[in-house]
Amino acid sequence: MATIAATSTSKRQSALNAKVREALVGYGFVIVPMAVFGVFFLYPIGYAVYISFYEWGVLGKIDSVGLENYRYLFDDDLFWRALKNTVYYTVGVVPVQIALGLSLAIIVNAGLRGKTFFRAAYYFPSIASSAAITAIAIYILNADGLLNAVLGTNQAWFGDSDTALESIMALNAWTTSGTIMLFYLAALQAIPTDVYEAAAIDGAGTWRTFWKITFPLLKPGHFFVAVLSVIGCLKVFDQAFIVSGGLGGPNYSTLTAVLYLYQTAIQDVDFGYAAAIGLALFVLIFTVTLVQRLLFGKAEVA
Repeated sequence: MATIAATSTSKRQSALNAKVREALVGYGFVIVPMAVFGVFFLYPIGYAVYISFYEWGVLGKIDSVGLENYRYLFDDDLFWRALKNTVYYTVGVVPVQIALGLSLAIIVNAGLRGKTFFRAAYYFPSIASSAAITAIAIYILNADGLLNAVLGTNQAWFGDSDTALESIMALNAWTTSGTIMLFYLAALQAIPTDVYEAAAIDGAGTWRTFWKITFPLLKPGHFFVAVLSVIGCLKVFDQAFIVSGGLGGPNYSTLTAVLYLYQTAIQDVDFGYAAAIGLALFVLIFTVTLVQRLLFGKAEVA
């Protein structure tokens, strides 16, 4: 009897040790990325909050200013101009790149001959250097560039405050549509084929099938793509920087929130105020993402 009890206790102890080892291995795999996340993401955010309450120069802390950076931010017309440009850019680009990416995904997901080639061709602008694409676009959209030669006009698209930001919007919608296409393509291929077979039996046409079956079943994809697109647009920097030479011109028409943050931190060497700008942008992005979660993510929560 004692032998049976000892054997049972030994088995329980072995099972417990196995669970402990399994848990330790799991935590071992988790702790490395969490440490990286803490060092390179959480710590910089916390440090930005800290220095935003100071006048902080290149040599470090100069003086404590409390909430003065945030008060100045609220009254800073240039910041609101940059934020207005950023929001306008986001509202214009996100629907276009989502619609274009979804359309391309539907096309290459169909039984198209050479669809592998078209997938690669549509995706290529997304993996090409943004700086290189923008540099080429500057030559094409110059007053004596290729586009004006085709249109028979003499418009400096990046040099006119009425068209500079819109030109960047069109350029970015095209270059990012390939990435959106890949995400939607994965979501399309996850839809069961039997729902389409049932729709065909019921006599549903192509357009009705898309709106009643495909589009609703892509709701998780819509949420993911919308969040990714909005965050990317709110952080737009490189195209605006290259086109304007880092100045946000002409007439501040290409000044974005991140470009203004760069000017404040690097050119003006005012890290405290730049941190306040970055935190304001962080709050905006977090709020917009939360709203999108409430609008598109209810199906996954349920």
